[in-house]
Amino acid sequence: MDGWSRKESHRLHSRNARARVNVQTLHNCCWRYRPITACIISMADRLTKEERSELMSHIHSKDTKPEVALRHGLWRRGFRYRVNVKGLPGTPDIVLPKHRTVVFVHGCFWHGHKGCKISHIPQSNSEFWQAKISRNKERDQEVWRQLEAKGWAVIVVWECELSKSQFDGTIEKICSDILSNGDSYRALKKEIKSSKEKWRADNKLRRERMLHLKEEIDELYRRQ
Repeated sequence: MDGWSRKESHRLHSRNARARVNVQTLHNCCWRYRPITACIISMADRLTKEERSELMSHIHSKDTKPEVALRHGLWRRGFRYRVNVKGLPGTPDIVLPKHRTVVFVHGCFWHGHKGCKISHIPQSNSEFWQAKISRNKERDQEVWRQLEAKGWAVIVVWECELSKSQFDGTIEKICSDILSNGDSYRALKKEIKSSKEKWRADNKLRRERMLHLKEEIDELYRRQ
């Protein structure tokens, strides 16, 4: 056993297997959004630091199941988009340039969804998690301000809103918001274009008047 007793080897194998089970259980429950999710997060309090690190390393920041499900739902309804655009603040999950709209799919735990069962602060090392989630929320607010300053409409979708029971209602609301944002964006573009055309026409008229005045002045000098 290369220096390992049979008992020690069995204990190590059991701990690794338990960590893998917790990772898979958390992954499955977070997608189905069952009330048991809060219990699973609480169970993580009994893990060691190494096991917790292993558990969190399996959580992805992009191409999550809720995000992919939302993309498919939008695509089936005729919307075309880009994903994870790095050229925009916050690298939005979904970008719809035609409608000047960006969509963020936020995890309820990581972004602190108020009043959500999934948004649960672990009891162990709670100060660390509270500070981390608070920083995430502050960063979200700053990203939204930057996007709105650039003329983008921001839609935030929480993972719990994409559960099977709420999915259809959520995506219909998102589609309605996207279309409304698109209409507002096109109306604003039309207004800006009209303003530019009016400015050009006024500027042209002003130049013609100045030229006509100059000709009149030149004519007066010639008569003298």
